[in-house]
Amino acid sequence: MSKTIDIPDLINNSKIGGFQIGMLVLCGLCVIMDGFDVQAMGYVAPAIIADWHVSKANLGPVFGAGLLGMLVGSLLFSVVADKIGRRPVLIGSTLFFAVCMLLTPLATSIEQLQLIRFITGLGLGAVMPNAMALAGEYSPLRKKVTLMMLVSCGFTVGAVLGGLLSAALIPRYGWQSVFYVGGVVPLIIGVLMFFLLPESMQFLVLRKKNLDRVALWLKRIAPGLSIEHDSNFVVQEKEHRGAPVLQLFREGRARMTILLWVINFMNLLNLYFLSNWLPTIAKDAGLSTANAVLAGTALQVGGTIGTIVMGQLIDRSSFRRVLLPCFLVGAVAIALIGRPDVSLAFLFVTICVAGFCVVGGQPAVNALAASYYPTTLRSTGIGWSLGVGRIGSIIGPVLGGELIRLNWPNSAIFLVVAIPAVVSALMVWGMARPAPGGARGQGVTA
Repeated sequence: MSKTIDIPDLINNSKIGGFQIGMLVLCGLCVIMDGFDVQAMGYVAPAIIADWHVSKANLGPVFGAGLLGMLVGSLLFSVVADKIGRRPVLIGSTLFFAVCMLLTPLATSIEQLQLIRFITGLGLGAVMPNAMALAGEYSPLRKKVTLMMLVSCGFTVGAVLGGLLSAALIPRYGWQSVFYVGGVVPLIIGVLMFFLLPESMQFLVLRKKNLDRVALWLKRIAPGLSIEHDSNFVVQEKEHRGAPVLQLFREGRARMTILLWVINFMNLLNLYFLSNWLPTIAKDAGLSTANAVLAGTALQVGGTIGTIVMGQLIDRSSFRRVLLPCFLVGAVAIALIGRPDVSLAFLFVTICVAGFCVVGGQPAVNALAASYYPTTLRSTGIGWSLGVGRIGSIIGPVLGGELIRLNWPNSAIFLVVAIPAVVSALMVWGMARPAPGGARGQGVTA
């Protein structure tokens, strides 16, 4: 009688070893460069404005083109990954955006820059869904959310590193150097992933492909495991046939899918409004340039702390019990940012709390999608949630610009921007039912 090996159970009952750590590090490095390259345009914008003698308004379509490309990439390549695997899409998208970054300095006009940022965005949009899916599929249940959120946190780390490196590189080597770094490093990471990154074992077992590789990777995770030539690998999930996007609405998944889409839309609207406009609004409110920049930094610092803390809290409790109060507190913090005549210390604490809840909450939402959907729909589920959310990421900065143009007071602006966080909390509250599939016994929404 052939030996049956349940892959998720084996991962759950094994220690996290060097093989899994190496895979998580590769995914994390990929996400770090994703964050670096997404934010690169914002860091080089002042230098391009000075170099090309164009107005700030001319770069608006360039920013929008990059975000639109990421939206399309999230929607398109997440579906492809659930058909052909996470590994080829993650490696291909990394190499693709690396080459696009290296080509960016060749642009000589706003129109060319707009086109190449859209094309670059296609590759960037494919990174997060597949890195999160792969990280989750190699993580034991007891640490799954923490590890996925740490990988997702790489995006914020990359954005911070991008700012530090840009500040050092641009004065010495020009704005083009930022794109060269943003292209060479992911090129190296892509080559390393080609040789070292494994494919999802659950995906291969469900597809009945490359089972010899599955056996090899299982031995790396559990060296003492005995695997015979007729061993039977199992994953307690069924394969879903048909269009992956339609499957997100079948077998009881429609309600959760819609809730995830709304949360992503609302939270990314908040996140990108705060990231784009907070320093400018702070400067106009009377803060020095240095303090205005530090206000934006405080948002990201709060987000990094939030990611680390919330991951551990969710692993010990549940997504719902952590995210519901998180978004409610975030709404209060955002509303308080706009209060006039507050002390600088109070303002920075409030911004940090808002970052904790909004910026730190986004990796938790990504991990929620990765934990909810089954293997064959995981990349599609994460990618489409993020894709819909990226519509919010485009609307957020535009909405902020319109409210500022209408001369709304800061107190009113931040009160309006607090509303999406309340909506996010309501959507989490609506996740009372247990998940129909995805993470067995995980209590994803309880």
